Amino acid sequence: MTTHTRNANTTRTPVQKAALAVGAVFLLVGILGFIPGITTDYDTMKFASHESGAELLGIFQISVLHNLVHLAFGVAGIALARTASGARTYLLAGGAVYLVLWLYGLFVGHHSGANFVPLNTADDWLHFFLGIGMIALGALLTRSRTAVDR
Repeated sequence: MTTHTRNANTTRTPVQKAALAVGAVFLLVGILGFIPGITTDYDTMKFASHESGAELLGIFQISVLHNLVHLAFGVAGIALARTASGARTYLLAGGAVYLVLWLYGLFVGHHSGANFVPLNTADDWLHFFLGIGMIALGALLTRSRTAVDR
């Protein structure tokens, strides 16, 4: 009887590994956002409002919607990491989404009703670095081998 085993470390491309890791982190962050203690002022969490006083790690303002977005983003990353093209798309498009969120957070007042996610200054800058990092991973890990060898 022959058993087929798959060594995930050698069959996944670097971009797939990166998308899988990013997706797993988002999934973890989404789960942690629902755990009192890891999320401070948990009892003040709103579904979607700038008035949500809950903060992940006492730093990043969150709401139920914010946590659900993290969970969905994590699941998408894990699912799209199945192929190199899906992983690249996840990292590039996801990075672009996070840069748009960064701009949104900068231009929408943190105490405005339009800040429904909600976002604070720490979230804004985290979104900037996530956007740049994800785009860099998607672009750099899919460069052609010939361009690298030159």
